[in-house]
Amino acid sequence: MRLSLLFSLMLLIGEDWANAQQKTANYDESKIVPYTLPELLVTRDGKKITTADAWTNTRRPEVLALFKEHVFGRTPGNWGKVSLETRQVKKDALGGKATRKLIHISLPEHPSWAGMEVMIYIPNGLGHPAPCFVGPSFGGNHAVSTEPDVPLSTRWMRPSKDKGIVDNHATEASRGNESSRWPLEMIMDQGFAVATYYYGDIEPDHADGWKDGLRAALSKDGANTEWKNGEWGAIGAWAWGLSRIADYLETDSDIDAKKLAVIGHSRLGKTSLWAGAQDQRFGVVISNDSGEGGAAIMRRNIGETTAIITKAFPHWFTPTYATYSNNEAACPIDHHMLIALAAPRAIYIASAIEDQWADPKGEFLSGLHAEPVYALFGKKGYGVKEQPAIDTPVGDSIAYHVRTGKHDVTDYDWQQYLRFAKRQLGQ
Repeated sequence: MRLSLLFSLMLLIGEDWANAQQKTANYDESKIVPYTLPELLVTRDGKKITTADAWTNTRRPEVLALFKEHVFGRTPGNWGKVSLETRQVKKDALGGKATRKLIHISLPEHPSWAGMEVMIYIPNGLGHPAPCFVGPSFGGNHAVSTEPDVPLSTRWMRPSKDKGIVDNHATEASRGNESSRWPLEMIMDQGFAVATYYYGDIEPDHADGWKDGLRAALSKDGANTEWKNGEWGAIGAWAWGLSRIADYLETDSDIDAKKLAVIGHSRLGKTSLWAGAQDQRFGVVISNDSGEGGAAIMRRNIGETTAIITKAFPHWFTPTYATYSNNEAACPIDHHMLIALAAPRAIYIASAIEDQWADPKGEFLSGLHAEPVYALFGKKGYGVKEQPAIDTPVGDSIAYHVRTGKHDVTDYDWQQYLRFAKRQLGQ
């Protein structure tokens, strides 16, 4: 109990500090210090990239390695066998609209990790395997769905009275509190499945959370590890979980595993971008309000900055990233390069006009500056050079909108994602 209270106090202090920074952050475009983005289509030894093959075989591996070294860290490959256990199949979920499956994914060679609980909804009566959105949740499976028989998560959760989290654990009051971000019936009606898991199954979201999560289980020294530059942070671990869901989906005949879209919001939008960069089984990549460390240009220093995010949430990244606090010009990457790592697959970047903390214009610019890579593959980008009007989606293989409202995922966002995924996945 004392340890839980200590973690809660630490989190509240960190959140309060981050909230205070929002009030004093720069939101004035005229105060941006002029910057130069790192070259996207020039190799480390100065060669220009002019073909899709050269990007795929030469420059892309370089850029991916730079993000591993300087931002998210390297995902280790020592996890061994992956166990995929079906624990429940309910064929009349959502009033008969869907089949719900509960899958437990674990690592038999690393039993100190409790594994992850995956929840999948598949539309009934489709007549063919369903394309699928894959994404992590903040609140657990019971928070995504309003169905009362979805098991409550027993894992550690960030403190929140409003969301029914008591002593860092879910209660019945937290059931369905994230369902507005996951409009399951809308998604089923459009012929898509949804696969999700609670990100805290992989690692609790606080600075010492890794000690009770996957990173400790895979670490040679366990909870005594000292993370070094280039070693993975929590975002890397959460992204690992998305790829393990893809492993399962490849075994499920009800899912078309060649039509997967990875999606995430906020810190989990950063996670979806990183998962999409590493795992090309995700044919569509979606970033919802991912901001600093995600889709936004780090060198702009509007809203949340590298200095702020690495102080408030150091565990999300490899330690190297913090060295670019107030020194972004020294970083060999910027986040247009993260968007480009999705090419030639489709990517959707979304912002909210009241979410200036996430720098909507910076998110737009990352997609714009990734267009030269897509052009190598004969793919079209936004089709515009200026950030579009509110609630006016633009784009082709790279798409963008900035919607009315705050930092959230809304039905409007999902309507755009469903339309985009249908077009890109050939539905």
